[in-house]
Order: sequence, then C-alpha cells, then structure tokens
Amino acid sequence: MKKQVNYGGQAVIEGVMIRGQKAAVTAVRRPDGGVAVDVQPLAAIYNGWMRHTPFLRGIIVLVEAMALGISSLIYSANVSLEEEEEQLGQKSVWAMVIFALLLGVGLFFLLPLFLTTLADSLISNSVVFHVVEGAIRLAIFVAYLWLISRLKDIRRVFSYHGAEHKTVNAYEAGEPLEVAAVRRYSTAHPRCGTSFIFIVLVIAIVVFAAMGQHGFWIMLVSRIVLIPVIAGVSYEVTFFGARHDHNRLVRAVLSPGLWLQSLTTREPDDDQMEIGIAALKKALEIDRQAAEAQALSS
Repeated sequence: MKKQVNYGGQAVIEGVMIRGQKAAVTAVRRPDGGVAVDVQPLAAIYNGWMRHTPFLRGIIVLVEAMALGISSLIYSANVSLEEEEEQLGQKSVWAMVIFALLLGVGLFFLLPLFLTTLADSLISNSVVFHVVEGAIRLAIFVAYLWLISRLKDIRRVFSYHGAEHKTVNAYEAGEPLEVAAVRRYSTAHPRCGTSFIFIVLVIAIVVFAAMGQHGFWIMLVSRIVLIPVIAGVSYEVTFFGARHDHNRLVRAVLSPGLWLQSLTTREPDDDQMEIGIAALKKALEIDRQAAEAQALSS
C-alpha cells in the first residue's frame, strides 16, 4: 500500500506555505496582483529517521516549523513590500520571533504558574493546583486568540490560513485543485497548529501533575525544560487523532481544538484560495518529479 503523504503548512503575509516531501513551497500575492512562488528544498534532518521516530518527531516538527516558517515569513514580507524602499532582513525577523517565543513561554507557562501560586493557600492538593494552573493557561490562550483575531491585519492572515486548510481538505478528499471545488471544504483541519497547541496545553496539565507540587523555582524551571517532552507527546496525540478523525470518540476529543480554529481561520476569498492552490500544486509537482526521477534511477 502506498504510504499516505500528509501535506500541510501555514499562512504567511499575503500567502500560504505548503510543506511537501521534498520542499516547502511559499506562494504569495504580489502587490500588482501576480503570484510569486518560492521553493525551499528540505534539509535531510526534516526527512531523516528522527522525523519518523515516535516522540522524537514532535520535536523535529517544532524545529522544522520554526525554521521553515521564519524563512517563508521573510520571503512573504519582502514580496509584499517589493514596491517599498525598505524590506525586512533576517535579523529583524529573528528578533521578532525570539521576542514572540519568550512572550509565549512567559504568557502561557510562567504566568499561569505565578497566578496559581498566589492562590496556593486556597488549593487543597497538588492535583487541584495543576488543574487550576492548566485552566488558567487555557483561558489565557483562548483570550489571546480572541484578542489578536480582532486585528485587521491578523484577520487577513487568518483568511490565508483558511485557504490553506480548505485546499488541503479538498486534496485529501480527492477533489481537483480548483477554486470551485476547494470552496466547498471546511476551514478546519485536525492537523492544524492551533489544535496542536491546544493539545500541548492539555498534556501539560497531565505532565506537570505527574511531577507533583514542589518549590516555586523548581516548578518554574520544569515549565521550560519539559516543553520538548510535552511537544513530543502532544504530536503523537495529534498524529493519531488526524489518522482516526472519522471515529466519533476521537472526533469528540479533537472538537475543542477544531472549535478554536474558528478563531484562527476565516473564510478566504477566491484570490486567497488561488494562492493556497498554487502552493500545493507546486509542492505536488516537485514530489512527483522526484518520484519519477527515483523510479528511473532504480
């Protein structure tokens, strides 16, 4: 049986990045209405044995998503600014990404711990402590998504996020990659990063609760150093869920993450769907050419 290839990616500025087997393809709408396409061949580590090893692959996927995402973001930003005198450099984007990572760790892992510690005297035991901390973490995450979804520029990026999902959903359903066919599909997808982050936050409750309650500084350090472990476990849950999403029980478990995607995706217009289609078509073309070349050489 032919191994199923999972295509997916992310939204960027005025565009979509799709990760194929051999390359990451970014398609961006130019200011003049044309389409710019960038192809990044994938490094060996992204297709090596670690990328296919349970629990390790979740960490590799995180590294890959960050590296490819930053590169695609730089490309899309500079295409969008091509009529301007100044463009974004790698140092500027990396500075923004590092700041965003520090903000994310502080906001979603350290702040909930600090707030829960303030109410420690009112909490009966360790399990309740970690459940309360987890509930605060989830509430902050949902509030954060809701707030940024109100921003005009972010809403446009979320429309491209919807275009990416609709395109992948149509492809996986065997539909032709045409706007009329893609339009019929959902803007939600079980392998979405939003669902993955939701699962990370839930798994974090279990992992931290298993560690028990310790001194504040020990717990604070654990919130940072255990992120790769939590990511590895969460990826396996996401991977399993995506492969069995037709099961009612699995669908019920995935439903909160799918619901959250209503905050991070918007219904795209035809022009935005064309961009998602262009990125996926190019990724498919590259993979097909690589497969044909391998068949001829064998």
